[in-house]
Amino acid sequence: MTEAAVAIEGLIQRRAHFQLGPIGLTIPKGCVTAIVGPNGSGKSSLFRLMMGLAKPDAGSVRMLGETVDERDLVAYKSRIGYVPEQAIDLEDRLSGEWKASFSRSWYPDWDVNYYRELLRRFEVDSGLKLGKMSKGMRRKFDLSLAMAHHPELLLLDEPSSGLDPIAWKTMIDILHRYMEEGDRTIVMASHIVDEVRRLADYIAFIVQGKMLGIYEKDALLDAWQSLYVDAGGQPIQWKTMPGFRGYDLAGGTAYKVVTDNAAEAERWLDAQGAAVISKQKLELDEILTHLKGSV
Repeated sequence: MTEAAVAIEGLIQRRAHFQLGPIGLTIPKGCVTAIVGPNGSGKSSLFRLMMGLAKPDAGSVRMLGETVDERDLVAYKSRIGYVPEQAIDLEDRLSGEWKASFSRSWYPDWDVNYYRELLRRFEVDSGLKLGKMSKGMRRKFDLSLAMAHHPELLLLDEPSSGLDPIAWKTMIDILHRYMEEGDRTIVMASHIVDEVRRLADYIAFIVQGKMLGIYEKDALLDAWQSLYVDAGGQPIQWKTMPGFRGYDLAGGTAYKVVTDNAAEAERWLDAQGAAVISKQKLELDEILTHLKGSV
């Protein structure tokens, strides 16, 4: 990985019925990292900790080289754009224009022309009160606001929530263009498989408050496969296969075997005298299901 945009060490946040962590995670600069996990896994809590909106019980967070603590965080936050999962209800009576006018005073690099261009592309009427906007329009407004100062780092918690298919494609295009600068970083939480496939360079899995690891996306999808194997009637100790995650009888002497290390598994099967009939890459949600079972 390259230089870290986010570095988290030993992070723990305790609540009455949930504990996040301990989490260790390094997110590289210049890449898109998707944090993927079931609802209630702690994704939004992790974003709040990264933004200094909540305090951990242990551990540390560094954002763009700055430690997140009780010091004045204005300088580092001015380099970040953040879109939380839930809009802030207290802002419902404000117009979009009023919020934009207030927000721009905090960002020296605010670009009104770029902000207007984003509103135009997203077809957002910023003259409306925020509480009168549909969920999708509010999402598009918040994203436009978060990007208007050309942040080095974008934190996006379920960015496509409420977007229709056309708006979703527009968002994907805007985020791709944002990354063309080469030194920018996106960290996003998403449950949309196609969104992760199109945008992410790295994927970090979180389940029940535990970080299961961060993986290069293409390598991950190449490694996790279902192999359809003809065992030729001979007994095979499937659980000793490299990357073994499970198997089912597929009919006759054929088996469907899941591995997280397809290349090594194929070599192992060849040594066992078993023939791989076909193979299929797993989808992200299928990988996550297997990872959940190992927690």
